[in-house]
Amino acid sequence: MKRWVVAVRFDRRRIPILSCGLLVRTQQPISVSRVEHAVAPEAVGKRKHSGERAAWVRGCALIPNEQGHVSRVVNQGLGQYETVQQIPITAPEGVRFVPDDASGDAVLVIAGSSGRVDVDRARVFAEHGFIAESIRWFGGPGQHAGPWEVPLECFFDRIAALESVSDRVWVVGTSLGAEAALLIAAHLPSVAGVIAFAPSDVVWSWTDDAGTERSHWTLAGSPVPFVPLAWGGYVRETPPRFRPLYEQSYAQSPARVEAAGIPVEQIQQLVLVAGGDDQVWPSSESAHRISARRRRAGLETTVVTRADAGHRTILPGETVLTGGQSMQRGGSEHADRALGRAAWAAIRLTVAR
Repeated sequence: MKRWVVAVRFDRRRIPILSCGLLVRTQQPISVSRVEHAVAPEAVGKRKHSGERAAWVRGCALIPNEQGHVSRVVNQGLGQYETVQQIPITAPEGVRFVPDDASGDAVLVIAGSSGRVDVDRARVFAEHGFIAESIRWFGGPGQHAGPWEVPLECFFDRIAALESVSDRVWVVGTSLGAEAALLIAAHLPSVAGVIAFAPSDVVWSWTDDAGTERSHWTLAGSPVPFVPLAWGGYVRETPPRFRPLYEQSYAQSPARVEAAGIPVEQIQQLVLVAGGDDQVWPSSESAHRISARRRRAGLETTVVTRADAGHRTILPGETVLTGGQSMQRGGSEHADRALGRAAWAAIRLTVAR
């Protein structure tokens, strides 16, 4: 037995249901029993479907109502797909994972300051029904050596490719990748939403090979406004703890902060995941600022935090990262995994809307 989420198509329109129990794979027709209306729990009904993936699901919440005909059931959630195809990508370097029975959703996964292809996180999403892609966004052929003035269009191109094979595309980013994800969705209305781990509410800078401070990103050939780093008052520890640097830089440049603010009110759906003990930068505070900005625009935001978690959230099924630049990241494996479990539950609910 495995725990799953089951997506159901009502009248050719993808409306998922969320399984809160066990899905038992059988050779019999699919029967969704004890279906509870998301708004009116007393409304109980049954749905049946004969298909290739026969199953029995207990205790499901039907979203958004109990009307409509079940035309297709696909496994999408806490269980793993039996077959996930891995396809290499070139120019830029990357990978695409395609599950044997995709849910209709796709994700572009963007790593943090390593710029690496985040194979592990993309794999996890693919094992739960997403077509999942991740690319190297700096340090490869034809790219800058570091994360400065990276064209957002390199991500736009990959999103367009994913849109051609899916119903909806989400952007998943971590740290600097979360900064990119928020900017991407703010400028691409077609993006269904963002899942941002250790986010920032503003664009920051990076020093290039010549020692010049530059924006992380460009858009249409122009640098995106950024907040400069106030190195003058920063006291470096061993290993370094960069959170104080970002906090003092934010406080010292209010005008630059306003100009560099990411227009998150232009994003459709948003899940923010942050550890209160993040020692790389104040991601929890950024998450709450993002939520407040969207609330002023009348928008909802899902914020998932844990006080003792650090910079690196560990989702269920992910391996623990031990490499990367030497720095203090905060948290612990226990806390980071606990935050990951809470984050995954929030992701499932958001995608099911």
